[in-house]
Amino acid sequence: MALNRVSDAGPAGQMAGLDDVDRLLVAALRADGRLSMRALAERLHISRASAYARTERLERSGVITGYTATIDPQRYGYGLSAYVYLKISQQTWKSVRQQMLAIPEVEQGALVGGENDIVLLVRTRDAASLRDLVLTRFHEIPEVLSTRTELIFDELPLAPLAPPDLPDPRRGVPAAESARPEPARPA
Repeated sequence: MALNRVSDAGPAGQMAGLDDVDRLLVAALRADGRLSMRALAERLHISRASAYARTERLERSGVITGYTATIDPQRYGYGLSAYVYLKISQQTWKSVRQQMLAIPEVEQGALVGGENDIVLLVRTRDAASLRDLVLTRFHEIPEVLSTRTELIFDELPLAPLAPPDLPDPRRGVPAAESARPEPARPA
């Protein structure tokens, strides 16, 4: 497990010239990264050649950065999950980031604004492993000034990123609208 790599390819939130089919393709692959090109093309009502070309373009442009297996941390042997908040010395984010990348228990991390500087999602085998990670390994990093740990009791499943204005490929209307009930008609 390691920090997710985020592209520095452009301003935050900027779409890379994606059309609705591209966005539907990304949403489909986020939901099931093992879809074959044939199944992807059928789901999006496009040709297999178009699905392949679009996927290749999205990979080249850095929109799709990779494919991964989603695991159940508990069944994988990591029974304890926590968010660890770090306060770090000024201007040391890049150094701390590199050190976090080398710690396998750190699944995800982010530089944040507010009371803390960094928030980490960590997964450990048990409480003793978490204690060692936080009180020894994190505090051995000179740039780490303090930590705060919050245990995770239960997690919501990850939902694929799908902006609400994505069209429903079957109806040609935004998904948010297609999910709305039809208004009652006056009698």
